[in-house]
Amino acid sequence: MAMTFIPDAELLPTVVVNAKLSREEKHDEENIIGLTNLDVTKSIGETDANLDAIIAHYAQTITKYNMRNLGYPTNQDFNYEALAPLLQFHLNNAGDPFLGSSFSLNSMAFEVSVLDWFAKLWEIEKNEYWGYVTTGGTEGNLHGILAGREQLPDGILYTSQDSHYSIAKIAKMYRMKCVKVDSLLSGEIDCVQLEASLLAHKDKPAIINLNIGTTLKGGIDDLDLVIQTLNKCGFTRDRFYIHCDGALFGIMLPFIKQAPRISFKKPIDSVTISGHKFLGCPSPCGVLITRLKYMNALSRDVDIIASRDATITGSRCGHAPIFLWYALKKRGLIGLENEVHECIMKAHYLLNLLRDAGIGAMLNKFSNIVVFERPLDDHFTRRWNLASNKNTAHVVVLKHVTVEMLDSFVREFTEKQSIWYKDEQFQPPCIANDVGSRNCACSIHNLSRNC
Repeated sequence: MAMTFIPDAELLPTVVVNAKLSREEKHDEENIIGLTNLDVTKSIGETDANLDAIIAHYAQTITKYNMRNLGYPTNQDFNYEALAPLLQFHLNNAGDPFLGSSFSLNSMAFEVSVLDWFAKLWEIEKNEYWGYVTTGGTEGNLHGILAGREQLPDGILYTSQDSHYSIAKIAKMYRMKCVKVDSLLSGEIDCVQLEASLLAHKDKPAIINLNIGTTLKGGIDDLDLVIQTLNKCGFTRDRFYIHCDGALFGIMLPFIKQAPRISFKKPIDSVTISGHKFLGCPSPCGVLITRLKYMNALSRDVDIIASRDATITGSRCGHAPIFLWYALKKRGLIGLENEVHECIMKAHYLLNLLRDAGIGAMLNKFSNIVVFERPLDDHFTRRWNLASNKNTAHVVVLKHVTVEMLDSFVREFTEKQSIWYKDEQFQPPCIANDVGSRNCACSIHNLSRNC
């Protein structure tokens, strides 16, 4: 079935592609070139000394990049050296973590401990939930939406235009009709348009993908309002399924007073988070929690592993659950809460820095994602590892992001702006359509005239 998407007609900003590189930026480019000779060609194998030299050079390069790692939600503030002895083992969690498997080199005991922790966080009883440690948020979305489709085979998938790109891919993979709903300026789903879309397809069940923090803006879909909208449109509980994509914020919001509550006591059906984002893990991973009653339709017994096949992938990394367990165990609830508030405090600090420098910027409530006007220089964007989309870019403030990094970033940003805009050939882009006029610093919506 065809997917219904709302087209985007906004133009990309002009980018200065031939900007002169500083000595440090040229050195960064040379580091990249130094890593290109990685072909596996020797029939007798490489010497240990050469291999060590390649890895040492790579480690030196990414260590330098990590000093300016601002735009992507991967917390780099972690230390898993205590787990190094486990790297000499292949650990594989193929099968259902609650049943175990015939492959004894697994970490399913750690996995269940992690799952129990998240089940308690999202308020679902131990005998009512099922879940597993995934490869990341996309796999969690794959499983959650699959469970919805199996419960409601003719259901229509509803998602906002600010949803993660994996949702459109999943709809295509599962051949589901997908209705893309407009978002508000904050990035959260527009429930007025959602209501109109639901009424237009009232004869079909609804599978709702909700964003607990959108990728670019950190917009949080209003779960309670969405539930009210479903009820208002006549959708009974047996005719809708709600999947919550909480990749980054799913673990953060429970530690913020007055933040929207993610709870299975409400009529939601699955929640997923990415473990490598807020918690920080050396490889991508995640957690999926769903209602146990949905699993019969998604699983079957497999003799060769003496377990049940209920996951998207077969073989699953056995180290990932241990990384997650270690991160949760070492921090504790108080440590996690402090870290959440530290990230949000530094996000507000960055917002104020940008606005004081005359740079258009926005920060949603309960968010650690600061959105601002896209830099004109691609080299600068790459140098600070920024994520950008059309006229805007963002910084995701996590534990590894220090005040000194933010100071340096804004100072360099303003220095670059004095070069980009000095002859008035280029002007700061208008981002009013993206973040609202009060957050825009273009010549029409200058911040100083609206604050």
